[in-house]
Amino acid sequence: MDFIATPLAVSGSAVGAIVPFLVGVVLVGGLIWAVWWGRRLRSRESAPPRPEEQPRLPDSGPVGEVRERREPSEVPRNGTRLNPNQVRAEGNSSSHRAADQEAPTWDENSSGGFGSGGPGRT
Repeated sequence: MDFIATPLAVSGSAVGAIVPFLVGVVLVGGLIWAVWWGRRLRSRESAPPRPEEQPRLPDSGPVGEVRERREPSEVPRNGTRLNPNQVRAEGNSSSHRAADQEAPTWDENSSGGFGSGGPGRT
């Protein structure tokens, strides 16, 4: 029997058992620290609003959906290049209420969507 290799084998198995244990202790310590830090940060935040501070429905009841046809505002075509600050807009896209609020219907002479099998405009 080789007496020199025996202590090395024993020490290798001890390291094999101690290293995962130490890694687990470090991980658990990190998780405990993260929870402690999160609770500390949360204690600094303002409290959630009380029920009497919550928004209320208007006296007229809930606001319903508004459906209307909109027409885009035209970009002025004066032949010069416009900068973004020169384009008149209310919000992301400028539009105004259409005079005709009737829902658009299919043209009887149209085939509908592309590839629907109709003859199209002939």
